[in-house]
Amino acid sequence: MPRRGPATPRDIPPDPVYNSVLVQKLINKVMLDGKKSTAEKIVYGAMEIIRDKTKQDPLTVLEKAVQNLTPLLEVRPRRVGGATYQVPIEVPPRRGLSLALRWLVRAARERKGMPMRERLAAEILDALNNTGGAIKKREEMHRMAEANKAFAHYRW
Repeated sequence: MPRRGPATPRDIPPDPVYNSVLVQKLINKVMLDGKKSTAEKIVYGAMEIIRDKTKQDPLTVLEKAVQNLTPLLEVRPRRVGGATYQVPIEVPPRRGLSLALRWLVRAARERKGMPMRERLAAEILDALNNTGGAIKKREEMHRMAEANKAFAHYRW
């Protein structure tokens, strides 16, 4: 931890189209090399694809998908007497949201053969249906926490 204490969380202004902080955070996660306008085109294009495919409000679809992706538990290494244990702990809501968006974008980038907006839309729809690469990542994290449940009493 830095000597000045933990960093204060910044308030992110909502995006202009959907007036949503969640969409703005997704845009920031998609952005590469500071190219925000490109990231906005990708995210808004993905939202249009979602609207066309589901005939629902894309914002509610995104919120439900992120809710499905948010992990409840994670493991943190804890050193006890020469041995390092993987201790399961609950994920704070802010970190859970950050992990969910990170996994969503990474899984979309790993898909190949389509433009990024289509890959992102497909990954969001997969997350809505509890399938896809990002959900696999969350399940893997929950499996690790379940396997190390015996070390839960080392929580700090």
